[in-house]
Amino acid sequence: MDSTSNSHKITANETTPLVVPAKDSKKPKTPLPKLQIGILITLQLAEPIASTSIFPYINQLIRELGITGGNDAAVGYYAGIIESLFFVAQALTVLKWSRLSDRIGRRPVLVIGLSGACISILCFGLSTTFWSLVISRCLCGFLNGNVGVMKTMMGELTDSTNMAQAFALIPIVWSIGGFIGPLIGGTLARPQDHWPTLFAACLLVLALVMMLMFLEETLSTKRRPKFTSTAISVSSSPDRESFIKNSMANVPLRSLLTPSVVIPMANYAMVALLDVSFRVLMPLFFSTPTYLGGLGFDPAVIGSWLALFGIIDGAFQGLFFARIVDWIGPKRLFCVSVSCYAPLMAMFPIMSWIVRARGEVDYAITFALLFHLVMIVIWHTTYGTIYMFITASAPTNNVLGAINGLGQTSAAVARAIGPALATSLFAVSKEHNLLGGNAVFFVLIVLAGGLRWLASQLPDEVQDRDE
Repeated sequence: MDSTSNSHKITANETTPLVVPAKDSKKPKTPLPKLQIGILITLQLAEPIASTSIFPYINQLIRELGITGGNDAAVGYYAGIIESLFFVAQALTVLKWSRLSDRIGRRPVLVIGLSGACISILCFGLSTTFWSLVISRCLCGFLNGNVGVMKTMMGELTDSTNMAQAFALIPIVWSIGGFIGPLIGGTLARPQDHWPTLFAACLLVLALVMMLMFLEETLSTKRRPKFTSTAISVSSSPDRESFIKNSMANVPLRSLLTPSVVIPMANYAMVALLDVSFRVLMPLFFSTPTYLGGLGFDPAVIGSWLALFGIIDGAFQGLFFARIVDWIGPKRLFCVSVSCYAPLMAMFPIMSWIVRARGEVDYAITFALLFHLVMIVIWHTTYGTIYMFITASAPTNNVLGAINGLGQTSAAVARAIGPALATSLFAVSKEHNLLGGNAVFFVLIVLAGGLRWLASQLPDEVQDRDE
């Protein structure tokens, strides 16, 4: 009997590691550290508010500063340059900040980032020339590596059982910030009095004070006097221990670029490229006259639809994202969500056809826009799921900052390229009537097909870094 019992135990121990990944959903969920997550969410909320608060008054500011020499047609050109410079500067430096956080800790890097954002937004409001606007916007991008560091901290505060709940909050924060920021900028838009930038700077200072008072360090080597075996759950093999020791130093980036890391990052970059392209095309299509294939909406109607999309999208992610991940799994959800991009793009020429066929914008367009909203909500679940895969791809917590930095760099490059690419393709499509003026949507659908293939290369399960 003892022999049978021992044999049974050995079999269980040998097979358990093989079946655990497939049964993660049955593990009891770890409660979220609500205070620490709440502080991180507050910090994240301050940044989109500060960065998007310039949108309502940037065109007016450029006109009043005389940058275009009275040529109003050139305002959009200069505004586009200024708005894209943040992502260009961020792409150049975000990886450095993330790797620095692996060495000195997360909190010091967040302090530098928030302070830099506060100073740059004040400089932006006080600018009186085009080059001072450029320098202040670049300064914000150069000094701000907070997005990657915050995702790193979110990963360190969670495990495989509650990660979906935590990462579901990030899209909500950016939806809320993207709604409140322009509202503040538009309400207080008197650039000569600098109220919008002063208000945004005060939000950043408040977030900085809250972080210094309450946010705890999550980097294990900075929380403890020295590194111990309890800092991270790993095996005691010499190779594994050697890797962990090396990971605390400057790990060559090339050693991190394994397929398990590169594939989630490639997916994230494609998601960022396609999403930012969609975001710039939507208001452009809404405002384009109907005879050119748009809907001819005025700014008030455009603002109302965009606000509705943002509110519904944020509410859905917060209420249902984690439940859907638990139900169908992160990879299946990601594959479903990226598959929604093709119908999302296809709805643009369909709405153009409806307007031409009916001769006006009526209830049929309203139904089409509501269907568009459904596709947007499903599409935006891509962010929460891909964050989970990127976080889980880190071989140890000590290189989690570098992994998130690489991911954020790829996304920043995509977001710097996407707006110019999408709007240029839109203009060329309309000007030369390529595919009936819809060539831009066809190109993006093809790119979405590439993303769908990349999604199929993701691991079937999100790896539990504690095992």
